[in-house]
Amino acid sequence: MSNYKTVLKTKDYLISNEEFELVHDPKTDMLITRPAPQNLKKYYDSTSYISHQDQGKSLIDKIYYAVKSYSLNKKLNLISRYGNDSKKLLDIGAGTGEFLVKAKTNNWNVVGVEPNSTASQKAVEKNLKIVNSLNDLQDGRFQVITLWHVLEHLPNLEEDIVKIGKLLNSNGTLIIAVPNYKSYDAQYYKSHWAAYDVPRHLWHFSKTSISKLFKKHGLEVVDTLPMKFDSYYVSLLSERYKTNKTNYINAFFRGLLSNLKATRSGQYSSLIYVLKRSSTLI
Repeated sequence: MSNYKTVLKTKDYLISNEEFELVHDPKTDMLITRPAPQNLKKYYDSTSYISHQDQGKSLIDKIYYAVKSYSLNKKLNLISRYGNDSKKLLDIGAGTGEFLVKAKTNNWNVVGVEPNSTASQKAVEKNLKIVNSLNDLQDGRFQVITLWHVLEHLPNLEEDIVKIGKLLNSNGTLIIAVPNYKSYDAQYYKSHWAAYDVPRHLWHFSKTSISKLFKKHGLEVVDTLPMKFDSYYVSLLSERYKTNKTNYINAFFRGLLSNLKATRSGQYSSLIYVLKRSSTLI
């Protein structure tokens, strides 16, 4: 920790208004939320936390669900590139299960991990197999494992990466989507950038940090893909955090500018990483 440097102070804009620091780990190029809460559960137990709901009332919520619906098809197309005859899919952080339902109706054999009881109950009601943690899995190995904006939430990051690796087939594919703190919208909004989402987001990744974290566990990034809609949605929330107003025009402009800049830099607001075992790349 002595080499860690505080690079930003921000706060939980969603629930508690508590203040947190982001410190930079020079070994991994990762930002780490400090202090890490002893009781994370209370920061999720709110109707304001939209990922654990099936519907929302505000216009921003409706935009979220519209984008989410579009993204489900994109996610299905992505995993379909890497499926084999077994088509065994594990979705970690399954939420209320919409992605698993989409995959299941397209002949995937699906299992989800979701620790939040409210969200998991909604998923179970959709006739999905949901377990509480990685330790509860008894199904052996999976052809595709996905974490859609979940890695940043895992309290035991290194330990869970090891567990995930053990659950992946030797020729399997790991797909991870996370915010990118080196994007233009992150640099512009700074402490008000909604994708920091402290303290629910414990870790904040760059391309370098994802590569370094997984390489030491025998997994290498083979492809990186943009999530272009994220810059608009994150900018909408960031505008509200920064100004206490929903500035749709400003948010759209910043989201568009972020994507335009990323066409050259590759630093999109959120990125999808496709990883394979190093041994399968030889």
